[in-house]
Amino acid sequence: QLQLVESGGGLVEPGGSLTLSCAVFGATLDQYSIGWFRQAPGKEREGVSCVVGERGRATYDEALKGRFTISGDNAKNVVYLQMNNLEPEDTGVYYCAAVRTVHPACAVMKFFYDDWGQGTQVTVSS
Repeated sequence: QLQLVESGGGLVEPGGSLTLSCAVFGATLDQYSIGWFRQAPGKEREGVSCVVGERGRATYDEALKGRFTISGDNAKNVVYLQMNNLEPEDTGVYYCAAVRTVHPACAVMKFFYDDWGQGTQVTVSS
């Protein structure tokens, strides 16, 4: 059974950086689209980025492109989300999710994804 475990969240000052990790158990990374999503208090869960394995083409929410970078490591079965120049508006719970795919491209739309992790809290505040 596929299991996703997020880590790396925490408290960071505006302008700081964090790297989130999504460890994938029970699946081969390059057969799945792994997406990152986030949910701020009182708001809908929104897509951040996704990638298929370490060789797939990454997709980003246009508003976040340039500050966030997603990458996959097939050997470790981990997908990372590097977040730079963080803003208070980036505060929320960050989730990773998975869906099996045969395509190298992915879509960062929550209804595509079948399995979800428990989330990791990111707080951007001075």
